[in-house]
Amino acid sequence: MRIVAIREDTVSIASPIRNAYIDFSRMTVSVLALVTDVVRNGKPVVGYGFNSNGRYAQGGLLRERFIPRLLEAAPDELLDGMEDNLDPFRVWQVLMKNEKPGGHGERSVAVGVIDMAVWDAVAKIADKPLCRLLADRFRGGRVEESAFVYAAGGYYYPGKGLDELRREMEGYLKQGYRVLKMKIGAAPLAEDMRRIEAVRGLLAEQGGESPAGSRLAVDANGRFDLATALVYARELEPLGLFWYEEAGDPLDYTLQAVLGEHYPHPLATGENLFSHRDAINLLRHGGMRPDRDYLQMDPVLSYGLVEYLRMLAAMKAHGWSPSRCVPHGGHQFALHIAAGLGLGGNESYPGIFAPFGGFADNTPVVEGRIRLTDCPGIGFEEKSALMDLFRRVFGDL
Repeated sequence: MRIVAIREDTVSIASPIRNAYIDFSRMTVSVLALVTDVVRNGKPVVGYGFNSNGRYAQGGLLRERFIPRLLEAAPDELLDGMEDNLDPFRVWQVLMKNEKPGGHGERSVAVGVIDMAVWDAVAKIADKPLCRLLADRFRGGRVEESAFVYAAGGYYYPGKGLDELRREMEGYLKQGYRVLKMKIGAAPLAEDMRRIEAVRGLLAEQGGESPAGSRLAVDANGRFDLATALVYARELEPLGLFWYEEAGDPLDYTLQAVLGEHYPHPLATGENLFSHRDAINLLRHGGMRPDRDYLQMDPVLSYGLVEYLRMLAAMKAHGWSPSRCVPHGGHQFALHIAAGLGLGGNESYPGIFAPFGGFADNTPVVEGRIRLTDCPGIGFEEKSALMDLFRRVFGDL
């Protein structure tokens, strides 16, 4: 078999929302279609890929370096031992040929876009949902039929007050989510605490066996210096939150370690680490606690699932369970990885970053969990709005 064509384009996901560090007024995403000569149901198998939100489209890198390398490779450089399917690890080696180590920058995003499309194609050719393929290869066939998901929202928005914030979060609860996440750090501490109390109050009104605070996470998106991170920690500690996320710069391991010495409840970070070497440094120097903290590395933004598997191996060597991983990204690819590899769950963006965020149209969230479908590949074909976008961009493949 061989790859016969690769098409890519840039798509806008611009919106007026913002977090503590960036706004999304000019945010873009790379989309990619990898066309093979394998035919299923009378049509060629196509793998689709895109990058997670928060990092811009990588069209230049894709067109100038990574797509040409893949198309110029001899077919047998890309195939598995049976030579009837692509080998994602061999594809990755071709993509990274002549690339120096370190200085990961945005190339990790470009490679991740292709990697997603490769895994989609590989699972489709194998006629398995990706979660099943991953479970068979790496977990002795054990696949989770459903996965925990939490609703990430609570962004800052022009004119958005406490009432609007409560209505947004109430909408997520009505959709079946149990755990909510909101942004902090773009407002003064007193205002942020009022926002947090508004959402915590909403959760308390819902009742349930768990304390309201334990179903609320907050995310500072790396905004704070150490002093500010500790001030917030003192205010947040009595609330017993689900987690306190990315207080400081993702590479400031000392800040993370000191924060962990002062804050007893779960911390979360990792979405802006883009290699297994970065993840190892976090585990060595960031003071992360494997009994309570969460790691959020994003498989797409960090060179793809091939590199993410190296991260999981490094975590295991440092005494971490994959159940402490809840990837950033909020899309179907990360959901399949979570179910196939036994991770702790997956992020979700209900109502924003459409149509890339979210899951199959026929899989509602029930009590904070979502089931996986039997659709071969990543299952994008069961996300109608996303497939409509692919058809508009790439035509009928």
